[in-house]
Amino acid sequence: MPARSPRRPRRPLVTLLAVACAAGLVSAPAQAAGPSADDDRALRRQLRELTAAPGGPPGVIAVLKRGSRTEVYRAGVARTGTGRPIATTDHMRIASTAKAFSGAVALRLVSQGKLRLNDTIGKVLPQLPRAWHRVTLRQLLDHTSGLPDFSANPEFLALVREDPRRHFDSRRLLDFVADEPLEFRPGSRYAYSNSDNIAVALMAEAATGCRYEELLDRLVYRPLNLRGTSLPQGYRMPRPYMHGYDVTPPDPPEDVSEVLSASGVWASGGIISTPKDMTAFIRGYAGGKLISDRTRRQQLKWVNGASEPAGPGQNKAGLAVFRYKTRCGVVYGHTGNFPGYTQLIAATPDGKRSLTVSLTTQINKKTKPRLLKRVRSVEENLVCALLRKG
Repeated sequence: MPARSPRRPRRPLVTLLAVACAAGLVSAPAQAAGPSADDDRALRRQLRELTAAPGGPPGVIAVLKRGSRTEVYRAGVARTGTGRPIATTDHMRIASTAKAFSGAVALRLVSQGKLRLNDTIGKVLPQLPRAWHRVTLRQLLDHTSGLPDFSANPEFLALVREDPRRHFDSRRLLDFVADEPLEFRPGSRYAYSNSDNIAVALMAEAATGCRYEELLDRLVYRPLNLRGTSLPQGYRMPRPYMHGYDVTPPDPPEDVSEVLSASGVWASGGIISTPKDMTAFIRGYAGGKLISDRTRRQQLKWVNGASEPAGPGQNKAGLAVFRYKTRCGVVYGHTGNFPGYTQLIAATPDGKRSLTVSLTTQINKKTKPRLLKRVRSVEENLVCALLRKG
């Protein structure tokens, strides 16, 4: 099918691309009472209700894996106007869960002695603004750096509005905020910023002399056997894929799968993957398979902060990972949202049980707060189903 012509999204791109997350703990909705342990029908009903809700996704898929046993819950369709359900091998934009991938690259390099968590921007990337030089890799990974967010910059947003498929030099994205000071003293507080993971990828490149895309392949894709995962520069999606939509009632869903170029988000959110691959990734990543025990102990030092959008239960931030403390137990993971997609990946600390949830519209606190509350409730119910005995 030919790609659609570039169209200006109906919501401002400042809300589509850069919704800042408030610092602090985020509590689960009080009404998030889940189904009984064996009531799979209730979970399937909740997913169907999400697809039928005003502003809800045309499609949703949840993959629960316990050991070698996989359960797939889904509702809606992969593409409106068809009856095709979403498959675990359908491609999708993984949004800010891509930040866990940049974290995996950086933490593997730390485990190998090629980077240190206390390495500063000034040491590794001296070409970046002097005002940023004292920021450490650790602070970039747990979003306590204070770097201004390039994706909220008016000039950047104006260029995206002018041509959503514009090709950006991904390694120059921080130029949009190069004349801005830090927003706060590094390490003093939490503030989610897309700039952090751009800087992480640049530090990885500087430490190794290899392109970030090559590091992803060598350090993440191949060790975890991720065959459907890539970091493109353009706007096209690999086939087959779950179509992502702008759902803004009363208008019909608008397909935005190929409206925006991935070059403008790069290491902060540009990866394309599949539910199958994301299941394999989070099991290895949350379970500590990719890094040394010493590095993992540093990764799991928590600060007050939530992912964007907030995940299930109470959120705390580690190094490129979040802890979600639900009423049924704790999982580690990451969330993300991008025009057309909302994501959650999570697994138990041993990596033996995992959950991947993908919705085909963007849902966050700023654009759809009530629906996000409902999504988080369903996510917590899915976590409870994941953690139940058996």
